[in-house]
Formats: sequence, structure tokens, C-alpha cells
Amino acid sequence: MSAKRDQTSGDSAPRSSREIVSERLWAVRGAVQADRNDEPSILAATEQLMSELMSRNGLEPSDFVSVILTCTDDLNAQFPAVGARAVGLDRVPLLCNRELDVPGAMERVIRVLAHYYAPADHVPSHVYLGETRRLRADLYSAQ
Repeated sequence: MSAKRDQTSGDSAPRSSREIVSERLWAVRGAVQADRNDEPSILAATEQLMSELMSRNGLEPSDFVSVILTCTDDLNAQFPAVGARAVGLDRVPLLCNRELDVPGAMERVIRVLAHYYAPADHVPSHVYLGETRRLRADLYSAQ
């Protein structure tokens, strides 16, 4: 389902109909591994993940609709949403959750599912940093 979102130039006057950009709702995934279960490690990892996700996809905080962040059970020293707010997502609905505790799964992982608006021809760039690339080898096998 396509949507058109009125892009304004910073003032309250909408652009002409020729300047309205055809956009649609997208979702992008990503993951990062925190160094330790402490507040600085969780915040740094989340900030790195969200900054890279925004950079690779050309996103600004105003493009986001919502962000779901999950952690493995071994991360509980801080909410990753605090790190997402630190990179400008303070006006975006954020939700933290737990990953399933699957035996043998990678430890200390923060995952994200972000929903955002972008042009209809946009190609989402999923972001798996460091060791978490192993979680989605299908995305990186050709690189």
C-alpha cells in the first residue's frame, strides 16, 4: 500500500502537488552485540546500531514511525531505548522487549525492527554489526 506524505520545507506551507514525494512505509532490521551487561556497553551498542541504521538508509528521526528493540536475557543493565533516544529518536515511539532464550544463541545481542517512511523506490539496508553478521549470513554471503 503506497502513501503520499506531504514534505514541507521547514515552514507551515505545504509544497506544490508536483513536489509531494510518493512514499511508502518500510521496515528495516539490525543487530549489534554489546561488550558487557552494563549501562555504558548497552547504550554505546544501541547508539552505534541506530546511528548506522539511519546513515545507511538516509533517515532522519522524523522519518520513523516506531522502533522495537529487543535484548537477549543476559542484557538487563539498561533499556536500549535510552540509547536510541540519545541519537535523536526521543519523539519516536520506542518499545523494548526480550528475545526468546534459545539454547546456544549468540549472547549479549540487541536487535532492532524499525518502521519508517521513505521514497517508494528506496531499498532498505539492514544493519548487522560485528559478530551479529553471522545471524544473517544470507545478507552478507555475496560480499
